[in-house]
Amino acid sequence: MSVVFVASSLLPTPFGVFTMHGFLDEQTGKEHVALTMGTVDDDAPVLGRLHSECLTGDALFSMRCDCGYQLEAALQAIAAEGRGVLLYLRQEGRGIGLLNKIRAYALQDEGADTVEANERLGFAPDMRDYAICKPMLAHLGIAEVELMTNNPRKVKALEGFGIRVAKRKALQIGLNPHNRKYLETKAGKLGHLLGEIHQGEAEQS
Repeated sequence: MSVVFVASSLLPTPFGVFTMHGFLDEQTGKEHVALTMGTVDDDAPVLGRLHSECLTGDALFSMRCDCGYQLEAALQAIAAEGRGVLLYLRQEGRGIGLLNKIRAYALQDEGADTVEANERLGFAPDMRDYAICKPMLAHLGIAEVELMTNNPRKVKALEGFGIRVAKRKALQIGLNPHNRKYLETKAGKLGHLLGEIHQGEAEQS
């Protein structure tokens, strides 16, 4: 994989001032971003998150998922600690793209869950590839993270690329009446670790 660093700049946000690092995957043409705060290349574990792009949740305030809630919570946690990294990966809809995601939403409107909808469209339940994280983290000098995620696959992926995961930190937020089935599917079919309370609430739908 050929992921190259392009440029860095300051990014003021409501949570604090981050440094934004731009990367280009020359193989796919996709552009990815890392946001950092504080010193992250000192060999100590770095609070971090791998966040896949979700236009509907991150920018359009959708309540069908928990993505936007998780993005905001992760940035707040990094700002509170004064040190951390968030990789924003252009893998919309678990890798199927925005328009296919809308097609999947239409199937969900008819009763399918997120896994069933992807499969009916001819896709695997989750097509994301976390290999792009390795060169991004290497450029930033990060070898060990405290990962904010409910997804064991992310932990396994990073460890498979030689990135040590010192700790997994749950990021359980954003449960609402519109995403209860979605969260239940993530727990039941995709193995996400939602925790007893969060999972129990989701399963009451």
